[in-house]
Amino acid sequence: MPTITIDNKKVEFENGMTVMQTCELAGTEIPRFCYHEKLSIAGNCRMCLVEMVKGPPKPVASCAMPAGDGMVIKTNSQMVKKARKGVMEFLLINHPLDCPICDQGGECDLQDQALHYGFDKSRYDENKRAVKNKHMGPLVSTIMTRCIHCTRCVRFSTEIAGVDDLGLLGRGENAEITTYLEKTIDSELSGNVIDLCPVGALTSKPYAFKSRPWELSKTETHDVLDGIGSSIRVDTRGKQVLRVLPRINEDTNEEWINDKTRFAIDGLSRQRLDKVYVKENNKLNTSDWNTALDRIKDEITNRGKEKTITLSGKFTDAETVISSKIFSHALGSNLYDCRFDNAQVIHGESESYKFNSSIQEVENADAILLVGSNPRWEASVLNARIRKTYINNNCKIGIIGPDLNLNYPYHKISKSLTGLNDILENNSEFSKILFNAKNPIIIIGTSAINNDQGESVLKICANIAKKLPNFSNSFNPLNILNQDISRVGSLELSFVNQYFDGDLEAKLKEKIKKNKPVVFLLGLDEISPKSLDGSFVVYCGHHGDVNAQYADIILPTPAYTEKSSTYMNIEGRVIQTSRCHNPLGEAKEEWKIFKVLSDLLECDIKFNNLNDVRKKIVEHNKNFLEIMKTSNSSKLSFASKEKLEEQTISYNISNFYMNDSISRSSETMAKCTNEILNKVKYS
Repeated sequence: MPTITIDNKKVEFENGMTVMQTCELAGTEIPRFCYHEKLSIAGNCRMCLVEMVKGPPKPVASCAMPAGDGMVIKTNSQMVKKARKGVMEFLLINHPLDCPICDQGGECDLQDQALHYGFDKSRYDENKRAVKNKHMGPLVSTIMTRCIHCTRCVRFSTEIAGVDDLGLLGRGENAEITTYLEKTIDSELSGNVIDLCPVGALTSKPYAFKSRPWELSKTETHDVLDGIGSSIRVDTRGKQVLRVLPRINEDTNEEWINDKTRFAIDGLSRQRLDKVYVKENNKLNTSDWNTALDRIKDEITNRGKEKTITLSGKFTDAETVISSKIFSHALGSNLYDCRFDNAQVIHGESESYKFNSSIQEVENADAILLVGSNPRWEASVLNARIRKTYINNNCKIGIIGPDLNLNYPYHKISKSLTGLNDILENNSEFSKILFNAKNPIIIIGTSAINNDQGESVLKICANIAKKLPNFSNSFNPLNILNQDISRVGSLELSFVNQYFDGDLEAKLKEKIKKNKPVVFLLGLDEISPKSLDGSFVVYCGHHGDVNAQYADIILPTPAYTEKSSTYMNIEGRVIQTSRCHNPLGEAKEEWKIFKVLSDLLECDIKFNNLNDVRKKIVEHNKNFLEIMKTSNSSKLSFASKEKLEEQTISYNISNFYMNDSISRSSETMAKCTNEILNKVKYS
């Protein structure tokens, strides 16, 4: 391997690395503003200057200089120190002295580096320039006079987000970052420019002037608003969540998060269920836990224990699933399910509901078939990886389903599921691309399998996958993109009943009409209240959303930031969230509710604490034993040659910003809906 000498220390490096990267290998920190590992090299700020011995007589930008074998670099010579001080002086010439009121204060790269390379006075006597602030939508606040033209935001929006809403206009002193026509940034990843900005030019509009970083308690946890399970950090003050930031996790979200993850947090404190409610005379009145639980016990006893139905929602964790399942079995009932959207599965086959290739493997694909999936809304950070492989691998993307506004070009195969027939029989133009690719994958959205032909779609796609050149015992190119964090874990714990196959709401109506049972809704708001007519509804949830108003009893439970929970993301990776603050009001964890109910009904469910519940999870499925590890299998034994009938696909997310109980309660997400989707302009 080639070697380079950094400050008298020899280091081996790989071909293609820059001088800055080799300096980091040597343990030497190089100051920078414009350079970022995930973005193209711009070389704008010149803060990363180093001295090349036996090279040019002036300092060079280490971020843009390719490392060469035998190079000798100095990073702490007098020439380098003087050059960096000069660069810092130029950067601060027009920068306003507003650190006390800047939201970036305390975590500002410019502040940190000015401490080491700045002067204590300015030699510049002219007036500082001022730049008009730009309107970038309801999420990103701008104070463009602070901008140092590092262009990180421009490169992110163009390269990662795939939108050309930001750019640099003008030259010299007149240069400024702008949205050209005062346009809102139309991207589900726009909030990441806030993290990328090394100064306070771009900050969070909802978080403005709310807190200082040193006042916040910081908790590392995971996001639950989509199926990815992105690594995040939640910043709280007391019982209020003030900020969510991404954590680096190359396996899932890299270092990005979507705007709903970042900004829907104001919904955690609005429309909350923090008291017990019992319906009397068609009116919900506040009550207490003992009264409510006694009433539930009486209703279960009178209506029939074995008739009790339990349905889980978008955020249901593994602890809730297993405790409710054990409780149902103790009552003599197996009427439970998690497929509120009618997504079909092949029972007993985990490959029929997992993202089998793994999220990271998407970057290696050279052909992708999207079947009834809108990854831009269903999993925005996954869509960023699809865009990355399109750019880096010239990946060809084919779509079966209605037209989409994606941030990369694609081949339209058909609107109907019958396009899969053409792919299997090699009668489609894209089938030739798919079968001739080196590393093709298939991504199926739940919108393609939430109908009568759902099982057939899975079987025919498995058949196509088995014919792909990269299918092997160790690699499975078939992927199901579930939209909710609860789905895969619930299916792994067999929280499903074949009785509800096909049309869950129709089967539910039928069962309720016949038995008039007690129905537990575990935070479920995605089914029609009409399908619950005649039943006694117990709603366990944290927001007063759609179905809570139709419940006979409401039991408040903690949101994801208020308890430690176990989930399994779309690829089968086990993740565990952390409690960031205590639950609001009288909220109790779901497993505690089922424990008390089992005691009242005198049926032993054999757990007394959270550790016991988690032991039960592992007993039911060993895949939960190893946190943060994906399970891998590649058999596709359910593959078969099917003939699909004509059926158009309708995507089941109509509004990215408000499609769950938390985001529907968020004022920020309501503004995004109006301004980004409905194009209502705010000042």
